[in-house]
Amino acid sequence: MAGIPFHVLVSQADETLQPGTSPERAVLELSRRKAQAVAQLPESADRVILAADTVVSLQGKIYGKPSTESDAARMLHALSGRIHQVFTGVSIYRPQGGPISFFEQTNVEFYSLTEQEIFNYVATGEPMDKAGGYGIQGRGALLVKAIEGDFYNVMGLPIARVARALQKVLD
Repeated sequence: MAGIPFHVLVSQADETLQPGTSPERAVLELSRRKAQAVAQLPESADRVILAADTVVSLQGKIYGKPSTESDAARMLHALSGRIHQVFTGVSIYRPQGGPISFFEQTNVEFYSLTEQEIFNYVATGEPMDKAGGYGIQGRGALLVKAIEGDFYNVMGLPIARVARALQKVLD
């Protein structure tokens, strides 16, 4: 969307967090770990590296990607009828100079969901690779009553803020 050419490299970074880690700290730490892991790869030499990580948080509790369908349903039950936060941490590593890291927060309010709505949504398989068990860019949009903040952050990358940060690095 930003018109910047890129190449995707998958990080093998450890994504384990200490219990009690705040969502803000979690996404910053995980994005930094991912960027550092990719920076070690030979194909990353002399390249700008962008890494990101997204979590959903309800009252400070982190909801990552569900491990099972019942885990996804549990998350959706918790979020039903409530306002939660989506945090994305971004780390940009450049060949010269130090890293740039920041996080973005967006508030999302869900409608009150029925058992059938949760069952039907989980049955689509969409929740399984999404933080908090939903994707706002897919059928999960039907669960969302309102958002406050960057829509693209909820998708996993606050693109306008990232583009501005990258522009500073690339200038």
